Amino acid sequence: MNISSIIVKTLPKNYDAVWLNLQESDLCEVHFGDKEKGIIIVTIEGECVEEEIEKLRAIEEMPFIISADMHMSYCEEELEKMMEDIDTQKTVEDLNKEKKAEEITYFGSLKGKY
Repeated sequence: MNISSIIVKTLPKNYDAVWLNLQESDLCEVHFGDKEKGIIIVTIEGECVEEEIEKLRAIEEMPFIISADMHMSYCEEELEKMMEDIDTQKTVEDLNKEKKAEEITYFGSLKGKY
């Protein structure tokens, strides 16, 4: 199962209509937004990335939507696979070692590090 968050942008004057259309669409769950900025945060779910992309495209085509951008994605199967490869004890030990800042290598993400 994949779950992704989408940032939907509209004009503030169209905010209420877009909110209602999203809620009634069965494409996503509407969580919160900022009417003054015309931003609404939703999540979509799909069995695969292709299903999520179809939902994203359908949201993009809805009336009054300026843009709909995937912000974050979570794939249950990918996480489970990564968890199998993690040596939790070694990771905890590494995280609890005192190091000087210059000894720390930043990868932008811990994915693939542990």
